[in-house]
Amino acid sequence: MSVDGAVGAAPAHSTPGHGRPSAFASFLRLRELPVILALVVLVAVTAAINPLFLSEQGIKDLLLNATILMILAVGQTLVIITRNIDLSVGSILGLVAFGTGSIFVAAPDLPIIAVFVLGMLFGAVLGALNGLLITIAKVPALVITLGTLYIFRGINNAWAGGTQYFAGDRPEAFGNLSVDTVLGFPVITLIAVVVVAIVAVYMLGTRPGRDLYAIGSEPDAARLFGIPVTRRVLLAFVVNGLLAGLAGVLYASRFNSVGATTGSGLELDVVAAAVVGGVAIFGGSGSVVGAAIGALLLTTITSALTALRVDKFWQQAIVGILILAAVVIDRIAGVRSARKLRIAEARNV
Repeated sequence: MSVDGAVGAAPAHSTPGHGRPSAFASFLRLRELPVILALVVLVAVTAAINPLFLSEQGIKDLLLNATILMILAVGQTLVIITRNIDLSVGSILGLVAFGTGSIFVAAPDLPIIAVFVLGMLFGAVLGALNGLLITIAKVPALVITLGTLYIFRGINNAWAGGTQYFAGDRPEAFGNLSVDTVLGFPVITLIAVVVVAIVAVYMLGTRPGRDLYAIGSEPDAARLFGIPVTRRVLLAFVVNGLLAGLAGVLYASRFNSVGATTGSGLELDVVAAAVVGGVAIFGGSGSVVGAAIGALLLTTITSALTALRVDKFWQQAIVGILILAAVVIDRIAGVRSARKLRIAEARNV
């Protein structure tokens, strides 16, 4: 059992007569490197064709477009690393976003921070429901979260009906979170960056975080080593729900309206962002930083192709190709690692 995937790089192998590999060699092994390079090339090519793409407003729009997906991808990463998946995050976001609008209409003087807390708690409860059904009922996460996707969406449809809340229904200060900047960065983007940093430190610097990688690598072995698998998986779903709740509140700040269909179809983009960002769909490896970069890449692809006036069909096709490429590369890397391990074990016999 190993947590090599926790650092986002392939295991380092020292050559005879040498110490640890150089920092540059370690950098080249980063799982996130291909995504970073793809992002840089995409931005450079698009900016060369359309200089306005990297204008001050253009950069701000790129960051704003990626913010919600980044937060959702971070939460999804925790779940995928444990060999699970959550397809209900779009519906959770929709419920929380509409709930945020409802709160501001019913209690316009309620402090904004209280709305954030309520939204995150609501999301955490929905995430806990998913986690309990999966860990206690022992039903595959794909089945459970596909069901709750429709249940949560149905609840939102019944609750919202034809009602929509618009920008005028929220406090000006709340809407300004998507307008105001700090050092040139939108406030809600900085919130997303803080989330990525906190979860990254949790995954690499704490025992529970590292346990998630062990569970994703070998669940049975993790149990033998005394890791509380059920509790850790449940926690992953709770945190994922909490972050979906945070994303829902920020969605209500970012966009001009929320209603019954808010967040529909977003779950597939979230999974795509994580996988493209180097998170192994079969669990056990990847990083939240990679998932966040994957989210930025996907939204930048959409913005770039729109700026270049490319048909929307090709936008979706390119995302699909990226997902397939990421899965194939991950499987090839897994086979190579397994072969190296067998060779090493044979030499030690």
